[in-house]
Amino acid sequence: MIIFIFQTVWLFIDDLAGKDLDIWIIGKFLFYLMPNLTEKVLPLTVLLSSILTFGSFAENYEFAAMKASGISLQKAMRSLIVFMVLLGGFTFFFANTVIPASEQKIFNMRRNIAKVKPAAVIVEGVFSDIEGTDMNIKVEKKSGDNDQFLENVVIHQKSKTKINTTVIKAKTGELISSEESDVIQLVLNDGHYYQEVESKNAKDKRKHPFNRSEFEVYIKNIDISALSNKNLEEESDITTDKMKNIARLSKDIDSLKINNLKQVNAFSKSISSRIGAFPIKQKDSTAEKALVDYTKTPGNKTKKLDSIESTDDLIAAIPEWQRSQLFSNAKNTVTNIINTIKGKKLELNKRYEVYNRHILSLHKKFALAFSCIILFFVGAPLGAIIRKGGLGLPMVIAIILFLTYYFIGVFADNYAKKGEMHPALGAWLSTLIMLPLSIFLTKRATADRGLMSIGGILDIFKGIFKRKQEKET
Repeated sequence: MIIFIFQTVWLFIDDLAGKDLDIWIIGKFLFYLMPNLTEKVLPLTVLLSSILTFGSFAENYEFAAMKASGISLQKAMRSLIVFMVLLGGFTFFFANTVIPASEQKIFNMRRNIAKVKPAAVIVEGVFSDIEGTDMNIKVEKKSGDNDQFLENVVIHQKSKTKINTTVIKAKTGELISSEESDVIQLVLNDGHYYQEVESKNAKDKRKHPFNRSEFEVYIKNIDISALSNKNLEEESDITTDKMKNIARLSKDIDSLKINNLKQVNAFSKSISSRIGAFPIKQKDSTAEKALVDYTKTPGNKTKKLDSIESTDDLIAAIPEWQRSQLFSNAKNTVTNIINTIKGKKLELNKRYEVYNRHILSLHKKFALAFSCIILFFVGAPLGAIIRKGGLGLPMVIAIILFLTYYFIGVFADNYAKKGEMHPALGAWLSTLIMLPLSIFLTKRATADRGLMSIGGILDIFKGIFKRKQEKET
């Protein structure tokens, strides 16, 4: 757990470092992070501990003493098997209750740290929203002990209608704050101020009026009184798939599926109406029969009901001066429809990715519990077979097996989220691959055989050569 915590700290170093957070807040953040790490730590712990324990037993000939006393390997493992089943049940309960709660806590802390420390939200090279101020700011470089000195500052100020109507640019700037004050002063130097004028007159709006000015020093006061009293653990309304238990995931999966199907059906009908692909209506046989009878009546010449049978006939029926306009309109219509379909495809891909993530999270709660049991049946027989204890060879074997299990799971997750694999299979794939290995190793250890029987392989090759010689003779 300690190793994984240090590894994970680097992922959140931007959220924690340089933001004037006390050690208590950082400690709580890491504490909330620990349950989420059990998805990686617990399978590795089970695998490593089982290899070390049973390898130490075999190395000290304790299994030989057990077998001499009439105790088989299965009987020696019976109490541990019961313990692993209980551990699997506890892991499922942990994944269904504790991990979603910890994910919610981590999300809230990361979100509220940005609110409570607005000066720390400013990231170099990108526009950063300062919540509660209706403005976003971009700086090229920050410097100083508290990153208070800014270079090449660009500010977008939103109006009451949430539109960026004001742009301020400055070569340098400085953030000045005080613990006693709820106001941060942003002092800008050597810059330009641009503001669009919102006019009520329609004629003036068409002229796009604006104000523009230059300044040597411009002081902007940012009121953070609403943010200063915020609790870092204040709950938010945002929930992701990892923050939900099985009951909530099952309900949301059904809702997402129905909503996605409605979106697809509505979009398909819209596109069909735009391209003129109307559903075929049932023909009126009575009217057709009457029309045919009329055309066959003496004195009425039989003729085709519709002389246009192909696209060429349709084009020929249109005057030549209208054809270029027709082709241009058709081309524009097709281009617009294709662009609409491409945009909608991206939106639907995101919707189905959210749907796949929910299915993946649901099955991973079950797969995590079973993976502990499966990896025990991989590690325990393997330790009995290699007959080595300590942190040498068992540690190497455990890490290789775990990395294989872990990376298969990572690749399967990514494929499942993109819809290239069913999410249920993506959650179970690494566990299903380890299942045959656990059965194979358990059988080998029960029969007191080695990991690989070289003699058996040699016997196979000897049999092949023997048959060839018999055929030649």
